[in-house]
Amino acid sequence: MEVKGNMPPEEEMQAAETTTDATDTGSTDIKLSKEEFDQVKASIEQLRSDNESLVAVAQRIQADFDNFRRRNAAIQAESVEEGARKVIAGLLPVIDNFERAVAAGEGADKALMDGIKMVQKQLLATLEKFGLNEIDATGKFDPNLHDAVIHEEVKGIESGNIAEVFQKGYQVKDRIIRHSMVKVAK
Repeated sequence: MEVKGNMPPEEEMQAAETTTDATDTGSTDIKLSKEEFDQVKASIEQLRSDNESLVAVAQRIQADFDNFRRRNAAIQAESVEEGARKVIAGLLPVIDNFERAVAAGEGADKALMDGIKMVQKQLLATLEKFGLNEIDATGKFDPNLHDAVIHEEVKGIESGNIAEVFQKGYQVKDRIIRHSMVKVAK
């Protein structure tokens, strides 16, 4: 690399004026040999190539992170729903006991029965906010929704229809957490 400075005095003055002008614009005059120019050009090309490569890597990492974040959000939502289903499944015996208490309490103290019914209604309303729905156990037997515990002939009920419900079934949103236990007519 050769910088101006090893020149005759007239050229140095001219170079100084040029360098001063170039310095004002932020550039300096540098003379390079063909080999040095090719090396600098190759270095610049290599830096550009490295830069493009690093940008591509950064974009892939960003895409991977976005996918990871979406996947984790879906897993988190599913985990929350699974936790709610487990809690609701744990409360189903309580709902059954409220129904038994109401059925057994007919003719008992009216104020007591009204209190039990209010608590039962409040519990069901709260669970319904979390997606609890009772499975319909009327009409045709559906093995996806009902468990047949007895098959017997029942007068007045068509074969394949539900004759009696022994235990109500429930689902949370689209997931069944307990099938209805039913008697099916032959």
